[in-house]
Amino acid sequence: MASNSGSIPGDVFDVRKVRKFIELMNEHDLTEIDLRQGEQRIRLRRGPEVVTVAATPALHAGAAAHPSTGEKRAAEIPVEDSKTIVIRSPMVGTFYAAANPESPAFVKIGDRVGPETTVCIIEAMKVFNEIPAECAGRIVAVLAQNGDPVEFNQPLFRVEPE
Repeated sequence: MASNSGSIPGDVFDVRKVRKFIELMNEHDLTEIDLRQGEQRIRLRRGPEVVTVAATPALHAGAAAHPSTGEKRAAEIPVEDSKTIVIRSPMVGTFYAAANPESPAFVKIGDRVGPETTVCIIEAMKVFNEIPAECAGRIVAVLAQNGDPVEFNQPLFRVEPE
């Protein structure tokens, strides 16, 4: 986004307006704003891009799958569910589902976990932090994708307690 000191009144690219849009996104928990003014366009997005595909019979009704992994995506699954426990990111960093690209994911939907089970790695400042489940149950949703940037307290997994 380039700043233009001689901005046109009502110009969507005015830095003050862009800042206000970002405030509104945070205040109302919006993930994207897409504005057009004539031939000009500004698109503000936070978080990973959401891919939505038709649900398959193997998935619960209303849930969508990520086309390459078949795992449910965060945007299609309600995060809060009184029957499940949400494993949240304890820090800001990069989410990794496996120890390395050749390894299988630490956990996948249907896996049983215990409090000490490593569910993912979050890289923060070149340090790879193993994240334990800290609960017991069965993984019912994976809410982040490998390589996704994650925020503090962001939901990563949903677990059905045992």
